[in-house]
Amino acid sequence: MPVKILMVCLGNICRSPLAEGILASKLPKNFFVVDSAGTGSWHVGHSPDKRSIAVAKKNGISIDSQKGRQFKTSDFEEFDYIYVMDNSNYRDVTQLAKTPEHKDKVQLILNELFPDENVDVPDPYFGAANGFDNVYQMLDEVTGIIAKKLIEKHS
Repeated sequence: MPVKILMVCLGNICRSPLAEGILASKLPKNFFVVDSAGTGSWHVGHSPDKRSIAVAKKNGISIDSQKGRQFKTSDFEEFDYIYVMDNSNYRDVTQLAKTPEHKDKVQLILNELFPDENVDVPDPYFGAANGFDNVYQMLDEVTGIIAKKLIEKHS
C-alpha cells in the first residue's frame, strides 16, 4: 500500500498544486501518492492558477490536470502525512482533527527546512509577478528534503 501525502493551502490553486507536482516528481510512484487540497471551497473543481501551471511547466512539471478540492475530515484517515503551507492553514486543518494522532499528521511544510520556526510559504496570488517563481524555488527545496526522508523511511 503506497504512502499518501497531502499538500494543503487556502484555495488549492497556487501553492498546494505546485507542492503536489514537485514532490510527486521526486518520489517513486509505486511507493507514494501525492495529492493536494484547500481549506476553502472557492476553487473546487477548478484547474490550478495559470501562473502556477506556467511556473511548473517552465521547470519541467505538469500540473494542469489537477482539480481543486476542499480538505475534508476523512483526509486524516486517508493520508499518512499532511503538509500545510502556512500558519492559517495549520489552524484550519488541526481544528478539524478529532484525535491527537490526526493532529500529529499535520506539519507546516517549511518546518522541514527551518525547524520549529513556523515560516509561511507566502501566497503568491495577489503578489508580485516573481512570487510564483519564489514559491516554486521554496517548494522545490523543501520537497527535496521531504522526498529524501520519505524514501529513506518507506522504500
